[in-house]
Amino acid sequence: MPLDTKSFDLFRTLPLSPDRLWTVLTDAKEREQWNGPDATTLLETDAADLRVGGLDRHRFGPKDAPEFVVDTRWYDLAGPERAVFTETLIFGGAPVSTSLVTYVLEGDEKQTKLSITVAVSSFSGPDTLDEIAQGWAGGADNLEAYAKGLVQPT
Repeated sequence: MPLDTKSFDLFRTLPLSPDRLWTVLTDAKEREQWNGPDATTLLETDAADLRVGGLDRHRFGPKDAPEFVVDTRWYDLAGPERAVFTETLIFGGAPVSTSLVTYVLEGDEKQTKLSITVAVSSFSGPDTLDEIAQGWAGGADNLEAYAKGLVQPT
C-alpha cells in the first residue's frame, strides 16, 4: 500500500496574549476543552508530559465511545513563540496516521496570530488525509470560540 501524504496550513487571530494562548495550546486539560472537530467529540487525557521528548496520551472519538488513542510527542517548546510536535492516531492498537505539527505564535497583550502547519502521513489510505484536515479545521474553529470565551469583558 502506498503512503499517502498531505500538508496544510491554518491561520487564526485570537483575542489572547501569546502567553495565555501558549497555555491553551499546550496544557493537556485546556486542550480537552477545544481540541476536537465538533461538540460530539471527546478528548480525554490519560498522560501528560509537557517537555521536549515528553509524551501526552489522549483518548479521542465520539463521547460515548472514544476509540482512538492520540500520542503527542513534543520536539520543540519555545514558548510562547513556537511548538513542534507529532501526533500519532492509533485505532485498534495500530497507527492510522502520524502528523508533524508546528504552531507559531506572534502577537501582543491583546491578540495573537496563530499559524498551524500540519504535514500528515496516512497509513490507512487517502480518505484519512481529508478526515485529518477536517478535524484540524474544526479544532481551530473550536479553539477560536474557546479563546473568545476566555476574554474578560472590559
